[in-house]
Amino acid sequence: MSNAEWFDRALAVIPGGVDSPVRSFRSVGGTPYTVVRGRGAYVEDVEGRTYVDFVQSYGASLLGHAHPEVVATLRDAVELGTTFGAPTRGEVLLAELLTSRVPGLDQVRFVSSGTEAVMSAVRLARGATGRSTVVKFDGCYHGHSDGLLVAGGSGVAQLGLPGSAGVTAGAVADTVVAPYNVVPVLDDSVAAVLVEPVAANMNLVAPREGFLEGLRAECDRVGALLIFDEVITGFRLAFGGAETYFGVTPDLYCFGKVIGGGLPVGAFGGRREVLSHLAPTGPVYQAGTLSGNPLATAAGLAVLERVTPSDYAALGERVDRFARGLEEAVAAGGLVGLAPRVGPLLGLYLSRESVTAPANIAEARELCDNGLYAPFFHALLERGVALAPGAYEILFVSLAHSEDDLGRTLEAVAEAAAVARRS
Repeated sequence: MSNAEWFDRALAVIPGGVDSPVRSFRSVGGTPYTVVRGRGAYVEDVEGRTYVDFVQSYGASLLGHAHPEVVATLRDAVELGTTFGAPTRGEVLLAELLTSRVPGLDQVRFVSSGTEAVMSAVRLARGATGRSTVVKFDGCYHGHSDGLLVAGGSGVAQLGLPGSAGVTAGAVADTVVAPYNVVPVLDDSVAAVLVEPVAANMNLVAPREGFLEGLRAECDRVGALLIFDEVITGFRLAFGGAETYFGVTPDLYCFGKVIGGGLPVGAFGGRREVLSHLAPTGPVYQAGTLSGNPLATAAGLAVLERVTPSDYAALGERVDRFARGLEEAVAAGGLVGLAPRVGPLLGLYLSRESVTAPANIAEARELCDNGLYAPFFHALLERGVALAPGAYEILFVSLAHSEDDLGRTLEAVAEAAAVARRS
């Protein structure tokens, strides 16, 4: 069966044919490809076509798809059972690993998704401080809980939505939205400031010098908690995440993606004093039947135990070379390409004119919505290169991407840019 036939079947039984709006081709047009398998840097669809994959499950696959050691670990783990609703050794081992690598992380609790991690961290911050207001930044995406969908990036931005229907005014009454890269002035009603240390849901927007430090100081001034949403940056930006990369310590951290080795997972944690407010020791309730799932913790351990600080350094250098190559390839196709990067994180904006790196969602939107991404995306797909089907997402280069894979991609990028220029 073809991709179109599988998508028709999906449309009949799944709303919009997808289980997450970011997977739809709504913003680029056309029919999504249906994946049957992945290996390393590549995925294969139902028609037998292979693509160099820069989606990598939106950053979850640090080692690439179906890494042999991760697969072997999962085979061993599944024979012992898939879920118990009781404490397991794996969750302790993974928690010990995470807390050993992140200096300010004393304790961590596992959940089943990044959305759940952020939602729980916000509830904990409110419970620990006795305050209600949460400050987030325009264009940052923190999952789909009601109070945080307002002014979100990622799929919310791609679909042109200010938030979501079904979210009541009361649900967002205690959420304040501020521009990214500007330190807001807080008052004593603020429980927490929630931020992506590197904004990776409005394409890539790097924090300006002093921004994260300023947030830390302003939170300290009024007694608010600083929350780093590291669902993307955690253990992909650096060996110890954003704290070690930027030298700024938050009060609470939210993790996902990489820490599950490709399986559904999330986690939130922070200082022991703050975590003591969580049930069963404290009054802030949070629970989950599948939290600390033994397969997810086994896969996460298999990935994180395999990577070293030198792996992150090498990946950052490879991404830097690739970013410069992307800008040159886009230029060879007659457009202007801007490939901002922070360590191994990589964005790509297209323009017909010279541009500077965006500092916020308003500046990013001008580049993401200029009509160039859709033809560029499809031209790349025709040439065997898969990016995310939306201009607000970033590219994920895994440790499995070889220099040959990246070189092949740059050749396709030059041709795709020429196609987009003529569109």
